[in-house]
Amino acid sequence: MSLTPQSQGTPSDQELSDQELNGGGGNGTKKAGRSRRVLRWSATVMAVVILGTAGAGYLYYRHLNGNIHKDALNIGDEKDRAAGTKANAAGQTALNILLIGSDARDTEENQKLGGAKDTFGGVPLADVQMLLHVSADRSNMSVVSMPRDTLVDIPKCTDPDTGKVYSASTTTVMANQSLGRGGPGCTVATWEKLTDIHIDHFMMIDFSGVVSMADAIGGVPVCVSSNVWSHTSTGHGSGLKLKEGTTSVKGKQALQWLRTRYGFEDGSDLARAKAQHMYMNSMVRELRASAKLTNPTKLQSLAEAATKAITVDDGLGTITKMYDLAEELKKVPTDRITMTTMPNEYVGARVKPTADATKLFRMVREDIALDGKDKKKTAATATAEATADPAAADDQIAVQVRNGTATDALAPVPGRAKAVTELLTGKGFTEAKADTSAATAEATTLIRYPSADLKGDAERVAKSLGIPVSAVEKSTSVSGITLVVGADWRSGTTYKAPADEDKTPDTAQAINASDTSQCMQVNPAYTW
Repeated sequence: MSLTPQSQGTPSDQELSDQELNGGGGNGTKKAGRSRRVLRWSATVMAVVILGTAGAGYLYYRHLNGNIHKDALNIGDEKDRAAGTKANAAGQTALNILLIGSDARDTEENQKLGGAKDTFGGVPLADVQMLLHVSADRSNMSVVSMPRDTLVDIPKCTDPDTGKVYSASTTTVMANQSLGRGGPGCTVATWEKLTDIHIDHFMMIDFSGVVSMADAIGGVPVCVSSNVWSHTSTGHGSGLKLKEGTTSVKGKQALQWLRTRYGFEDGSDLARAKAQHMYMNSMVRELRASAKLTNPTKLQSLAEAATKAITVDDGLGTITKMYDLAEELKKVPTDRITMTTMPNEYVGARVKPTADATKLFRMVREDIALDGKDKKKTAATATAEATADPAAADDQIAVQVRNGTATDALAPVPGRAKAVTELLTGKGFTEAKADTSAATAEATTLIRYPSADLKGDAERVAKSLGIPVSAVEKSTSVSGITLVVGADWRSGTTYKAPADEDKTPDTAQAINASDTSQCMQVNPAYTW
């Protein structure tokens, strides 16, 4: 979530850093780059959980239907869309829901909360983007957040209301700009193009929705290691003032907690993201365990706030559909909910996904639990989950082989692409060719393909070399099936997959929702 130093020329960046109205971050350092405006995400998750715990009657649900705003799910080009999620052996299907926080200043309340006086009615940005993945068997849930400054290729999108066509970006641009290119359906299309994960639904919320939901929830316990006051002599800071230990925050205090940077740990947005994740986990526990949820008046307030706060796709466009979704979410135990941030690295003041991000996306795509508690897949299971797309004959599959054996410590193995090309040719892939361009660095061996019609061919190549299906990925960076021989296969003719291929990368900063021991460390300069 997250941000590196302030983006220039976008509505959300004006006045915000100086006043910390939405989490600040104007210190100009790379540390000021992670995770802002998660309050909007928290409210979205609240909406989902609340609707699943509410016990209002059907007639009241009909009333709530009128509160719900709807928009198109995916307005991108067909070629950029990910294939539908396949059912597992038991006929169960995973769910992928994109949670979006909009910085739109389209009402007086949103403008006041957003803090920028001169951006009323401006192009909205998707400043919070999180993918919520619910496993096919409903045993676990994974959340992956994307920093708003992530540089991506936004696909062609067509506004469903005006018919206006937004051409695909010719250069990588910030992911949050996708929302202003026809609506949330373009943000969904951007995620699908980047991750090759099929998204079933989206839920979007704005500033005013955040506040109403924060008030409706009634209180979430948070912990600080000592007294904290997020305030500087120059006017920076959220204003959060808490005593050491655990305090239940709501309304304004919840907003302050979620935007506090000055006061926690090293004062970076990384620390703020950690505090936000703590809040989210505590909120989930509170919603599921609190006796307040049996109070009809409280339930009505929560349901009203939730339905008025969000915009959803047509597939969630009625309270009944949202209730059915929430019933599925309720099946996941709290101790099987894992929250992560997309692994990334800096490109100037922005960030881009790393190889670990590719691995994380692949694990979500293959419905592998990020908490590491899944049983290991057998070879038979992996084969059964491979695509049903039939492969062409081996001698008709064109494969480009690249040398990716370089590492930080080792030079690339000379002639490695040629050696593996000869191996493929010997197995009947006579259209395999070695790439003679400069060697690259890839930690693990991968097979990339550009479009869905080549997926079966790519998996056939993988099978012939003993490379796991998990190493086959869709990528717009290649024009045909491309085998990148990684640093894990520097010699020999037999590939051995890494033992930890299904382990969540440490760079994803995973946090479990059942961990009650978390407590934010307070920077000594901000105690009182």
